[in-house]
Amino acid sequence: MQSAIVLGGGMIGVSAALHLQQRGWAVTLVDRREPGRETSYGNAGMIQAEAVRPYPMPRDLATLLKIATGRTNDVRYSLSSLHLHIEPLLRYWWHSAPKRHREAVDAWARLIAYATSEHDILIREAHADNLIRRAGYRMLHRDAASFDLAIRTAEEDRREFGVNFRVLSGKELARAEPVLRDDLPGAIHWLDTWTVSDPGALVTAYAELFERRGGAIVLGDAQSLRQTATGWSVDTDQGRLDAANAVVTLGPWSPDLLHKFGYRIPLVRKRGYHMHYSGGASLDLPLIDKSGGYAMGPMAKGIRITTGAELTSPDALATPVQLASAEASARELIDLGKRVEPDPWFGTRPCTPDMLPVLGQAPQHPGLWMNFGHGHQGFTLGPATGRLLAEMMSGETPAIDPTPYRPERF
Repeated sequence: MQSAIVLGGGMIGVSAALHLQQRGWAVTLVDRREPGRETSYGNAGMIQAEAVRPYPMPRDLATLLKIATGRTNDVRYSLSSLHLHIEPLLRYWWHSAPKRHREAVDAWARLIAYATSEHDILIREAHADNLIRRAGYRMLHRDAASFDLAIRTAEEDRREFGVNFRVLSGKELARAEPVLRDDLPGAIHWLDTWTVSDPGALVTAYAELFERRGGAIVLGDAQSLRQTATGWSVDTDQGRLDAANAVVTLGPWSPDLLHKFGYRIPLVRKRGYHMHYSGGASLDLPLIDKSGGYAMGPMAKGIRITTGAELTSPDALATPVQLASAEASARELIDLGKRVEPDPWFGTRPCTPDMLPVLGQAPQHPGLWMNFGHGHQGFTLGPATGRLLAEMMSGETPAIDPTPYRPERF
């Protein structure tokens, strides 16, 4: 029986472990905490079937100046830590040129096509349907010009990728969400996306499915990974663990581990915040406020506001400027109620400069595999890339060509 250690218990790691297990592998999942407590816990709770275009870096001077002068809530940065981000940001800017971004879209959309169908299998097998709603979400526009542009882009996506949406006028939006005022330009209702009332609970449900099928989950130190004569080993609270293969699914911490094996994989590390609110109005479906640079949606703990990207140092204290701005914007739309937690949650999204995940075997180390760097869509893509990785590791013909995601491209 083939064996593997999967390092990282987020959506990516748990999904990869399940797909390997399904193919008869002996798999142990290793993390420093219980599954689903890091980045997979803190997202906006959407399985985004419509997200066929990865986020490019703005290249027009007006938008870059807005970011530089702090006049947009999508992106904030700490000047003192900007030097940590310069190299990956320059690469990101280069890859965001129209021709190169188009190549990224082609590779990205092939993965997104499997997002909901692969989740659907796991949702049913994990008995987690109570966490899922299959009614889409709405993208709100407060500016008529940006709304018109968004409609044209959505129509392109429908023609090219078959995504489904409805255009809602301001009055139609107010009828669909009576808590909103009716003087807004309108929204796009993306119909194919699924929403999750508790993202961490979905990862936990998948992890419990893995355990019910005989998989082991142990606490351990991923940084202790080392190559042995027969494969790979890692130190856990149950002692040394050995396997023929090791899979690195540590999200933003993956390059730090791989660095000691000689790999230099650049990441744009984007910090995001969230906070829950209760006692106010309740939304029917999640809403992304495009001009406010945040998402908000109904969750188990109340309305969750999730922010955009903050570029700061990994160990920096919370600086929830974006959250405060998002909260103020949201209160212009609905009665949010009061904050549930005393402090905001924050975590880091691992974004590669070319906007594609790192997926495949390490070029110089047989049996060492990588699956990370999904940007804002790790929660969406975990089961899809988990399947692709398991197919590659098992010697099967992959469902799609894995070449664009290969680690050696760096």
